[in-house]
Amino acid sequence: MEQEPARAPPDLLSAAHAHFREQRFGPAEELYSRFIARCVRSAAGPAPTRKCLTHDLATAFNNRGQIKYMRVDFYEAMDDYTSAIQTHPDFEVPYYNRGLILYRLGYYDEALKDFKKVLALNPEFEDASLSLKQTILDKEEKQRRTY
Repeated sequence: MEQEPARAPPDLLSAAHAHFREQRFGPAEELYSRFIARCVRSAAGPAPTRKCLTHDLATAFNNRGQIKYMRVDFYEAMDDYTSAIQTHPDFEVPYYNRGLILYRLGYYDEALKDFKKVLALNPEFEDASLSLKQTILDKEEKQRRTY
């Protein structure tokens, strides 16, 4: 049986992205998970052996979260989005993605915080602006219905 040659972390990430773009989510998720595991292991080593860029790791967490979101595994997706945020706090996309789930689950205050953070990082993020406005409206409507 022939073994697959070992891939360096960036090769894993490129392959994961390719599967993700082709909507082959099973293989994409597996490759993102392998990339994340390798990055976490290399981060524990001495500085010269650290090979994962912060943005790459955050993107892997975010995209794996997207796959989980599409499976309606909302809490697992939020865990990945939170990991992406912890890895790269200036990356606005995982805040937006987590905010969408929080909104869908009715956690309006938490969703508002995430959408506001997105807009603080990127004022031109139009979907976040629209989501923020809708969340405010829905929160107000919910408060009106509660006696």
